[in-house]
Amino acid sequence: MEINERIFIAGSNGMVGSAIKNLLNKQGYGNSKFGGELLCPCRKELNLLNFDEVKKWFKNNQPSIVILAAAKVGGISANSTKPYEFIYENLNIQTNVIEASRLTGVKKLLFLGSSCIYPKYSKQPIKEEYLLTSELEQTNQWYALAKIAGIKLCEALNLQYGFDAISLMPCNLYGIGDNYDPISSHVIPALIHKFYTAKKKNQSKVVCWGTGNPLREFLYVDDLAEACIFALNNFSLTKDDSLKKTSWLNVGSGNEISIKRLSEIIVELVGYEGKVVWDDKMPDGTPRKILDSSKMKSLGWEPKIKLKKGLKLAIEDYVKNKYRD
Repeated sequence: MEINERIFIAGSNGMVGSAIKNLLNKQGYGNSKFGGELLCPCRKELNLLNFDEVKKWFKNNQPSIVILAAAKVGGISANSTKPYEFIYENLNIQTNVIEASRLTGVKKLLFLGSSCIYPKYSKQPIKEEYLLTSELEQTNQWYALAKIAGIKLCEALNLQYGFDAISLMPCNLYGIGDNYDPISSHVIPALIHKFYTAKKKNQSKVVCWGTGNPLREFLYVDDLAEACIFALNNFSLTKDDSLKKTSWLNVGSGNEISIKRLSEIIVELVGYEGKVVWDDKMPDGTPRKILDSSKMKSLGWEPKIKLKKGLKLAIEDYVKNKYRD
């Protein structure tokens, strides 16, 4: 990327998009003195579900780089109760943005997927080539299928048109600006909300879903933001070599932790003194999920923020901005 790029961040108000925007600004991208600009329309300004609107916006604003971080996201409960919304909205958002990028001559596109694209019982650590080797986890298959379609759309675009469309598959993310809604949030913000609320209300116990035994890998959102900018500068495909290597790269911390141990750390950091009860009648999801991020790391990227430090930052953000009595 050049310093004078016109960079469109789709989903710039979300946790990931905000982190990317902040880091781009910090690194000098989008500086109008050099002809650059960060294009960050809100939902009211650009409805990504409407292709005609998206195409018109692209023609009027002429982005040279597109970062596709917009998506409908949520945890097990949200995915299980709203399957149609998760597959329909995500398919439409990514298809509209990718096709508008092709039609208007965008130089490079980065699509953000998710580690849930891989099979439920995949070999561990999960390599990129394990995609589509077995069935998906049922509780989030709708979101996963949409993301797989996005990856393959980018890959096909590269094969047929030589368009430089790359994809990153991050592990479970958390950090400043996360979604703390009790129904739609992911595991870390859900646990922070549960334990902090229980502390404030002097609740004697907190009930958590599942057994607590599943193993997960977590990445602080600022580390992903760095990975995105790094990939835009260091990872590229051409029509000739796209069949020789994957068109997407895993991005993870390389460390895994059980949900039960994760909850213990959050309990300690929040200062909750009650009892934690695990409801094993509720689903666990995939039993283990850790990515093999060796390809990304071989290019020179490494995560910087350790889990406990990241959790402290996330809890501070929650207490300051998210908690309501």
